[in-house]
Amino acid sequence: MTTKLTLSIATGNYDRTRPLVDGEVQIDGVDPIFMLLSPEEMFFRSFRDQAFDISELSLSSFAIKTAAGTNPYVGVPVFPSRAFRHTAISIRTDRGIERPEDLKGRRIGTPEYQLTACVWARALLQEEYGVAPSDVTWVRGGLEEPGRAEKIAVTLPPDIRIEPAPADKTLAQMLKDGEIEAIVAPRAPSCFEQGDPNVGWLWPDPQQAASDYFRKTRIFPIMHLIGIRKQLAAEHPWLPMAVFKAFSQAKARALELLVDTSATKVTLPFVDELLRSARHLMGDDFWPYGVEPNRETLDRFLGYHHAQGLSARRLAVEDLFHPSTRETFKI
Repeated sequence: MTTKLTLSIATGNYDRTRPLVDGEVQIDGVDPIFMLLSPEEMFFRSFRDQAFDISELSLSSFAIKTAAGTNPYVGVPVFPSRAFRHTAISIRTDRGIERPEDLKGRRIGTPEYQLTACVWARALLQEEYGVAPSDVTWVRGGLEEPGRAEKIAVTLPPDIRIEPAPADKTLAQMLKDGEIEAIVAPRAPSCFEQGDPNVGWLWPDPQQAASDYFRKTRIFPIMHLIGIRKQLAAEHPWLPMAVFKAFSQAKARALELLVDTSATKVTLPFVDELLRSARHLMGDDFWPYGVEPNRETLDRFLGYHHAQGLSARRLAVEDLFHPSTRETFKI
């Protein structure tokens, strides 16, 4: 009887990972114990305690640790989370903020400065609209719970103005009360979700803005990657490629189901129309895994990350991933 490795795997509850969790797709040589967790819990436990053998990880936190030489994980070029971050910026609609340039001189909340979504949003504001991170005052705190701190310590450039939120206040409440004028965060604040009349998106039509951004840049921002504990990968050098293969097969299966609209697999109307629209804009493989299809996106992110003072050195794409996953066989 062949013995498999029993490994803990933390990931989000996505259609593209569900075939793995359900056992429809197997990881060669692995008997997995899956835990479906929120990003906040996964990342906190992974980087504080190395709690999981394999984990979905924040690209930004991963880059910080890699540049510092302290990363307990090695990357696999699987990207379970991607998102255009035009919906990451919520504003007070009664403060004269009519366009991105109007954010200069404002007080903007952020849950953690180093969050991947925030790196992309700041890069978008600077590169496309000339709003540099040093042009605003950043207020750091919990989006919905007071007292959130950076999970990874960062040393920021001296021209970055950052202050803590009051110990008893959330960023969502501060935006609702007008104590800050915007929030940059992966999640929309509760005051936005509850329909506060003075809170809205920076871009009234973020989907159109994101589509225009993609046409110009061909960038579909990456948020998360998969990491394997370095010691585990060193002991079992076949494992990183086995993980890449299985996650890729799971994503392919999810797309097969999505295409079959005889009975919609997603609890959402207009799935067929949205899928056709996405493929018309971005091509058939609009959510690619692997190094080469994502090289430009990853390289741009690593440049932004270093320029924003988060990574101690300017990383190369190859620095992120296990050597065995940088290229794949062909038939």
